[in-house]
Amino acid sequence: MSETELTVTAHDSIHAIGAEAWDACACPEAEGGDRPEDPFTTYRFLAALEDSGSVGPGSGWHPHHLTVTRADQVIACAPLYLKGHSQGEYIFDHAWAHAYERAGGRYYPKAQIAVPFTPVTGRRLLTRPGNEDEGRAALLQGATALVAQNWLSSLHVTFCTDDEEAAGERAGLLARQTQQYHWHNRGYRDFDDFLGHLSSRKRKTIRKERARALAFGGEIVSLTGDDIRPAHWQAMWDFYQDTGARKWGTPYLTRAFFDLAQDRLRDDVLLVLALRGGRPVAGAMNLIGRSALFGRYWGCAEDHPCLHFELCYYRAMDFAIEHGLQRVEAGAQGEHKLARGYLPRATHSLHWLRDPGFAEAVAQYLDAERAAVEEEIEILTGFGPFRKTSMEDHE
Repeated sequence: MSETELTVTAHDSIHAIGAEAWDACACPEAEGGDRPEDPFTTYRFLAALEDSGSVGPGSGWHPHHLTVTRADQVIACAPLYLKGHSQGEYIFDHAWAHAYERAGGRYYPKAQIAVPFTPVTGRRLLTRPGNEDEGRAALLQGATALVAQNWLSSLHVTFCTDDEEAAGERAGLLARQTQQYHWHNRGYRDFDDFLGHLSSRKRKTIRKERARALAFGGEIVSLTGDDIRPAHWQAMWDFYQDTGARKWGTPYLTRAFFDLAQDRLRDDVLLVLALRGGRPVAGAMNLIGRSALFGRYWGCAEDHPCLHFELCYYRAMDFAIEHGLQRVEAGAQGEHKLARGYLPRATHSLHWLRDPGFAEAVAQYLDAERAAVEEEIEILTGFGPFRKTSMEDHE
């Protein structure tokens, strides 16, 4: 093999690749001990999913991670899974699966480049610095070849970046646009400074909500790193189980994941807990990136007015302002976030369908969907809580 030849390899565990090689592509900015831009694609996070049994046998998410190697050095990698269903993705293709199977095809298994259970935009085609173009191209070529050679229905790259979307379209993949709600920190001095940019009515509403939340009869604490104790994880697990059972039927993460989070991820995590009599009665779990805070899970043992808004949204904004983070991404769905300063933003995915006729039909659908999503983002942004003069800064 020549020193310029690239080799694409699939691995059934991230452990076969190793932390050093993976993180050199996933988070080179953290090499000196700094915080990674995206905590979800780090080796420690993805390995915790595997080691806890949250992905793997019986989960419908089977690791098949890709590496691109040149002269024994990994220059690119991607978190790829063979999927037996379309759950835990948040850019959903259920209608495509039904149509494909009604036409006599077999949609599952399919291939998915993604972070399981995580509707967060970030790099999915991970490359060492200086290898972006050829690394992305090789990963996409290898992934589509894997689909074609194994007669799988499709490849999906979800919550990818704008640059990756462009690379995917050059490689012949279909681009899809969806939307989420994000809060952007415009250099606010504090929360009151943020409120000063809102309309008077919205400002008063938020102040009333925060006051109602604080009247629940206890205290709210924000914990990260060594301040997080095993008892806090037990409480968060209980909240997660309750919320997951009501929303999804079966929670995605296992109990073992929360134990591993205590050992490996606590510096990446912000827990916001409501304590009454010293006992957690509600909580929100966030992950901390270099420039953003990512809201992930919420749950409660007691219902109190506005406590969800306080723990999930307002405390996250407080943390972002205090630590100079650029934005808060509070997860998928939820037009109720709009009134609280979280504005719609486009999210992107890529799709490659092996059957040409089906791919053509999906392409036509995506063209119409994109126009509708762009119009919805424009309309919803206009309903945001900001004063007109401040609104111009958010466009």
